Amino acid sequence: MKGMTYSDAGVDIELENRSIDAMRRRLTFSRKGFGAPLTGIGHYAGLIDMGEFAIAMTTDGVGSKILIANAMRKWDTIGIDCIAMNVNDLLAIGAEPLAFVDYLAVERVDPEVSEQIAVGLQKGAEISNISIVGGETASLPEMIRGLDLAGTAIGYVKKEKVITGEKVRIGDAVVGVPSTGLHSNGYTLARRIIESSGYTYFDKMPGDSRSIGEILLTPTRIYIEVLELLQRCDVHGLAHITGSGLLKLHRITDLGFEITDPIEPHPVFKFLQELGGVDDVEMYRTFNMGMGFVVVLPEEQADDACRIMGPGSKVIGRIVESGLRTGGIRLC
Repeated sequence: MKGMTYSDAGVDIELENRSIDAMRRRLTFSRKGFGAPLTGIGHYAGLIDMGEFAIAMTTDGVGSKILIANAMRKWDTIGIDCIAMNVNDLLAIGAEPLAFVDYLAVERVDPEVSEQIAVGLQKGAEISNISIVGGETASLPEMIRGLDLAGTAIGYVKKEKVITGEKVRIGDAVVGVPSTGLHSNGYTLARRIIESSGYTYFDKMPGDSRSIGEILLTPTRIYIEVLELLQRCDVHGLAHITGSGLLKLHRITDLGFEITDPIEPHPVFKFLQELGGVDDVEMYRTFNMGMGFVVVLPEEQADDACRIMGPGSKVIGRIVESGLRTGGIRLC
């Protein structure tokens, strides 16, 4: 029997990429003079030229993880996810986060839900050391069922300090940094697996005291340790592992990744894989599989990087000439 795939669940990564390319072909105008965009760099965030510095901008949302929050009637962590998805993208180009604005679209205004969301936003701001300087709430009963939460973050970086991946070299160490779970990606497939299995989000996860819903709502980790890493190490490349899983590593460099000692995935990944009959390649192309951030740097600095990035961080492989292979699984 064919196992479940992200595409079958309704998300086609290749089609999304073609859609993005189609938009890019039409978005050709750029401001001239002061404040013009920096082109050719900024693979996770857009960059605006401000002289010695660049302003970095990102925008992202929580995605269909919100549907699990709705089912559990627990919205106090999704604000962390919203900030994390934006801040981590700033960090992935070497920018320090500064400020954030949120956008909450709702079917019906509910002050209790809004307050819960604000609890998570506040926590995410504290972790990231950023100010929430504004936001917008829109009541859209004809367009929204439930709610949607997104935001935009800005940061700054000296232009010569932008991490582009151009310094990545064959033989560089690849350091993996643990995730806290699914983070905020792959939930369309995860929800399809759970909802097709006879389980509910209130059922206990096998081998765990928590419910499936509680585990799936674990907030995205914010990798603020990257700021210290950039001060202490000669970082060649950074990757925030989100939608499309480890394929995100191709944003760093055209060189290849040989991952020989991957981080052990959390039990929830094995649970979803077995329940949905999902093959290994599809899992690594959809989920972060326990690794939410990747650092590429000279081999002699790898131990320092692991200490800075915290418990569970380790050298998972090295840069090679071409390809992407993890634990013997060829992804491309």
